[in-house]
Order: sequence, then C-alpha cells, then structure tokens
Amino acid sequence: MANALFRTKSIDRLMADSGANSDSGLKRTLGAWSLIGLGIGAIIGAGLFVRTAAAIAERAGPSVTLAFVVAGIGCAFAGLCYAEFASMIPIAGSAYTYSYTTMGEFIAWIIGWDLVLEYAVGAATVAIAWSQYLNKLLAILGISPVPYQWSHSPMEVSTTGVQGLMNLPAVVILLLLSLVLVRGTQESALLNGIIVIAKVAIVMMVIAVGWGYMNPLNHTPYIPEATTFTTAQGVTHAYGGVMGVLGAAGVVFFAYIGFDAVSTAAQEAKNPSRDMPIGILGSLVICTILYILFAHVLSGVAPVEFFRTAGKEASVSQAIADFMPGYGWLSNFVTVAILAGFSSVILVMLLGQSRVFYSMSRDGLVPKVFSDTHPKYRTPWKSNMLFFVFTSLFAGFLPDSIVGEMTSIGTLFAFMLVCAGVWILRVRRPDLPRAFKVPMVPVVAILGIVVCGAMIYGLGWTNWLRLGVWLVIGVVIYSVYGKKYSKLANDPG
Repeated sequence: MANALFRTKSIDRLMADSGANSDSGLKRTLGAWSLIGLGIGAIIGAGLFVRTAAAIAERAGPSVTLAFVVAGIGCAFAGLCYAEFASMIPIAGSAYTYSYTTMGEFIAWIIGWDLVLEYAVGAATVAIAWSQYLNKLLAILGISPVPYQWSHSPMEVSTTGVQGLMNLPAVVILLLLSLVLVRGTQESALLNGIIVIAKVAIVMMVIAVGWGYMNPLNHTPYIPEATTFTTAQGVTHAYGGVMGVLGAAGVVFFAYIGFDAVSTAAQEAKNPSRDMPIGILGSLVICTILYILFAHVLSGVAPVEFFRTAGKEASVSQAIADFMPGYGWLSNFVTVAILAGFSSVILVMLLGQSRVFYSMSRDGLVPKVFSDTHPKYRTPWKSNMLFFVFTSLFAGFLPDSIVGEMTSIGTLFAFMLVCAGVWILRVRRPDLPRAFKVPMVPVVAILGIVVCGAMIYGLGWTNWLRLGVWLVIGVVIYSVYGKKYSKLANDPG
C-alpha cells in the first residue's frame, strides 16, 4: 500500500494514455462559452433554489448571505487551483486526474471515489428537488400531484402522518437524462444552453421584483443568537452565531459545485489551455454575485419559520405565492423554469460522474465497462446507465437533507486535495508549462484548504461520520480490485 500511495503518473504518460489526440478518444466539441454555460448550468440549481431555504431554516437564518460569501471565497481559492490544473492537464477526470500526477495512485483513488459523492449523489439530490417542484407544477395545472408516499423517501412523514415509500419522479428524471447523455455531449450542451438562459432570467427576476417586498423584520437579527436546531431526522446541530454561519456555508456549498464539473470535460474542449480557465472562473464569478443577491432577497421576503413549514419544499415559488401578491404568474413561471434548470444540473452532474470513472477505468482502477464507448455516439454509455441505477437508489430512498450534505462534504474534501495538489506540483515540477498560473502559491492553496476545512467542521459530526464510512468502503474496493489491476502498477513504463 505504501508504494501505491506514492506511485504517481507522469504528465507525458497521462496525455498518451488518455488518447487526448486520438480519433478513438472523446470528441472535442466544446468552446469557452459552452464551458461557461456548462458551469452555470451545473451551479445554478438545487443549491440555490432548495438548499438556500434549508440553510435559512436550519442553520443561519438571514445570515445565509454571509454563508454564501464564505462558500464563495472557498470556491474562489479552489477554482483558481482547478483552473491551473485544467489548463495544464486537459484530460477528463477532474480532481482524480490531477491527484494522480501529484499525490499518488492511492490518493487518486480516494479522490475518484470521493467524487462519486459530488457528482452521483449530487445528481440524486437535485433529482429529489426536481420531484418537489414537479408536484408544485401539477398543482398549478390542476392535476393531482404524485401521492406523498410515491414522491418521498421512507425516512419522511407528512404532516398528516403519511409515510414515504419511494421518490418515483426523481428516479424517472434520472433515467431520462441518462439516456440524453448516451446520445452525446454536444447535444447535451445545446439543451443546457437553452436552459441556462431561463435559469439566469429567473434569478434576476426574483431579485428585481422581490427587492421591493423585503420586510426588514425578517433580517432582524441578521445573525441569530447561537442555539441549536433538530431536524426531522432527529439530528441536532448549531443554529445562529459563527457556527451557524459555517454550517450554512457547508450546506449552501452544494450551490457551488459545478464549476469543477467544467474541468471533467477538459478532454472535450476545443482549446483547453485557454477555454478551461475561462469556463471555470467565468461561471464561478457570475454565479457568486447572483447568489448573494438572491439569498438576501429570499431571506428578506419570508421569515425563518416559513422555510421550516410551508416553504420547506419548492421554497422559491411558494415564497413568491405567499409573500408577493400579484405575482402568481411569476411563481408559476419560476416553477416551470426551475424544473428545466434542475434538469440541466442533473445532466452536468451525470456527465461529470461518467467522465471521472471513464478516466479511472482507463487506468485499470475500476472495471473496463466504465470506459467502453458507444460505437456510434462515442460516449461511455454503459457507465451512464450503471450510474443511473446507483443514483436512483439514493434519490428514491433518502431525503434531500442527507444526500445534499453528503454531496457538500465530499466536494469540500476533494477541493482541499486539489489545493494541496497545485502546491505539491509547483514544488515537484516547476518546469511544466502552465497556460494559467495561480497567483501567490502557496498562500492561495493554504487559504483554500483552511476555508474548505472550516466548512467541513461546520457541517457537524454526522456528516464527518458519513464521509468516513464512505472512504473506508473506497479503501476496501481499492485494496481488492484497483491495486491488483492498476495499469501503472502492472506496467510502470
């Protein structure tokens, strides 16, 4: 195990093994604007439209805006590190690929396994949110919503005592979008581009219209007094004060995952050394500004108690309907557009997940089935369908509070290792050409690690435990399969 821990893959071999310049590899179809759209498509979604309400209700109250600032700062540091890596190593695989060149095969495996929390479990989280807004849309259309027991997990119970059984709409949307991805990235990017315009329009309209409906009392006190809050699943954590803000930052951090999903498509970018930094940092800056304004308006329009009761599900459209008289049409429009927006997020999450395991499979760390490409569409279609099965189990049988926070902590852990990786590679290989260089290394890398670590701390021990169990499972799989079939181990080259 010790040898595997330090066994790194050279940049030259990484480029050769990837087939980056081969006709048999993934098609290069994405330009800078497509990548920015891909990033915004992943970033603006359930994190903003669902997890923001959860952070207000359970963690920070109106100081959720400060949580977005903290999360944005952490993402800025990590985003700079991702941009340097992506411009230097334009290969599919995201943080997994980067860590393979810097910290060794075992750490690379841990990162790859951890990224399942970010992409696959993240897709399940958004699918659950999609199910909530679907029922809202059905109500608007005068159609009976999907019964509670078939649109909620077994861990949820309605106010009337109905026990959830399975979230069927969430499973259905995962299946449909997995089939879209099988057809190809270019088609997916076109669909995503249309949806991105609608999502940005929603955010700007809610900010513009909602600004006049904010009640100053809802922002008082801006930072609630430190106390505790117990969730419906019986988990108690900090509410208000500094720990409440840090915890909320960890919760809304889910809203930022997506800019790094751009890096998983590096092998499909037309000019990765130029386009990747533009795609990653461009999408991050645009979304951070919108997030802070949106959270300020949402927390000002409705009180905290609303987000704990009537506004717990489909919170944005419900807040408009209840607290912005005369704008029922906007509530309806938001519901429809958010459904489409969530679809684009799921699309990018599933894309990122399949590309990570595509790279791991090419390295022999997971079975070959994950890198088998479709003879016509040249997409990892078997991987797409296998991950549909996996994500549907999470979406169908767990609540969004659990899968959402699992996604956040997994992503934060990956970001910390990416920040460390940039620093390590600057020391070990200062000679490598870098189309984009992070300023002030190691200061930026250290700050990224500290801020992301603080958010992990704020998420509490239940999430630390879940992450620990997940990583232990990953170590077992690597010990049984990955270590034995690793191409780098069997052919050091």
